[in-house]
Amino acid sequence: MPPVAILSPEQSRFLANARSATLATMSPSGRPRLVPICFVTGDEDGLGRLRLYSPLDEKPKRSPDPHDLARVHDLLVLPEVSLLVDRWSEDWSRLAWLRLHGRGELLEPEPHERVEHVAAVAALRAKYPQYAGQDLEHRPIIRMTIDRALSWGDLAPD
Repeated sequence: MPPVAILSPEQSRFLANARSATLATMSPSGRPRLVPICFVTGDEDGLGRLRLYSPLDEKPKRSPDPHDLARVHDLLVLPEVSLLVDRWSEDWSRLAWLRLHGRGELLEPEPHERVEHVAAVAALRAKYPQYAGQDLEHRPIIRMTIDRALSWGDLAPD
């Protein structure tokens, strides 16, 4: 029996068209941590769960080492993630959001993960031309495996 899709076709289109999202992790102290991210969708895992990828890019951060980022430390302690993709409009009939829940982990540019890492970098560069000059090949990427989705509002394209 094939796996059941996590996202409806409308949710999938809404997600694919989104340019940014808000990633939520949980700090070791129990405080939610929110950060805006760029992301791309990837292939499903063997269980039919969607995978998303978000780079730890070269935009200025508190530390030049992406492993020092708070969101990375959060994932090492508690790998649960939520992702909010939303659309605001002054026309409130067009408001919409998609909330995804799953597991986050680091995808390193190491030999055993190289094929997936290279594919994620290529997809990120295709979606965001700003990444053309960044050295994403040598930086970790957050891989999110989604197991639940909730949505509200008008998910139809603009």
